[in-house]
Amino acid sequence: MSNSGLKKFENFFEGFIFWSRWVQAPLYTGLVIGAFLYLVKFFQELWHIASDIFHLTELKTMLGILSLVDISMVMNLVVMVTIGGYSIFTSKIDVDQHEDKPLWLDGLDAGQLKIKLATSLASISGVQLLKTFIDFKGAAERDSYYGVIIEIVIHMVFIFSALLLAHTEKTLHSYPHGSHSSDSHGEETEEH
Repeated sequence: MSNSGLKKFENFFEGFIFWSRWVQAPLYTGLVIGAFLYLVKFFQELWHIASDIFHLTELKTMLGILSLVDISMVMNLVVMVTIGGYSIFTSKIDVDQHEDKPLWLDGLDAGQLKIKLATSLASISGVQLLKTFIDFKGAAERDSYYGVIIEIVIHMVFIFSALLLAHTEKTLHSYPHGSHSSDSHGEETEEH
């Protein structure tokens, strides 16, 4: 194979690899469909609370409302993964001039998306833990105290993961882009 033929093949192969990012597009479409399905669950839970509101205790009402909060937070997570993942890994979404552009999309990169997802998971876990604490007696009877401790440990793991990701991202961005060693060599040369 000639040198130009090899270069053509290399260009074709690199173009194919670059095109392969579109394989993710159906996944994001599936997440949008999943979000609509979860929307049905939200209204099903809302209907359940509304239809039984006069028979529900304050505790059951509060747990029902927390379930709605939980669903909305999971929906936020799905939106972040869908829009953020698509715009970072598949194709840029041109919404810079759109008046409704969410603030969290400004300057979003893969590291920031991971931190946002980790903090969202910690928040969702926190709502679940709050539901357990509000209904502690019922949770202890259903799951035993061991189950409650496991929930606390899982929540702490989510918080620790979010903090670790944020610290890692901050450390990575604290170094200037480009060669740090060449700058120091340049300074040394000027001093000599």
